[in-house]
Amino acid sequence: MLYVHSAPSALCPHIEWAVGGVLGVAVSLDWTPQPAQPGSYRAELSWSGVAGTAAAVASALRGWNHLRFEMTEEPTSSTEGTRFSCTPDLGIFHAITGPHGDILIPEDRLKAAVVKSALGDTTLLNEIDSLLGKPWDDELETFRHAGEGAPVRWLHQVV
Repeated sequence: MLYVHSAPSALCPHIEWAVGGVLGVAVSLDWTPQPAQPGSYRAELSWSGVAGTAAAVASALRGWNHLRFEMTEEPTSSTEGTRFSCTPDLGIFHAITGPHGDILIPEDRLKAAVVKSALGDTTLLNEIDSLLGKPWDDELETFRHAGEGAPVRWLHQVV
């Protein structure tokens, strides 16, 4: 599932082109005004495809100024799920998710967070918040609520 929370109108056709290039089908999103940021637009897209497609879409969209998006890929019986969040100020966040949507934090990242906090560079709570994507959630929350009730388009990719 792709949630484009805010994009300037000039960027909207480029987003469709980039996503369509990854999915291998033409994409035409239902863009609606984003009330949380006048002059920007929002859209949602759901698709079925092979594992790793969300990472390819996130790579195609990352780094575009003034674009806020989130994307989730559901886990399968043989793969974990993924979550991506992106904001102009914070860049991209990626997390692995389990079958119930919980973020799974690798052991080495937890150890690094403990070491950083022990060295006094930051607090353990701040490091854990970062590992869970809290700064991205905080920035995107207003945009999420502003999009409630927006239309969703579904695509089905033959695999």
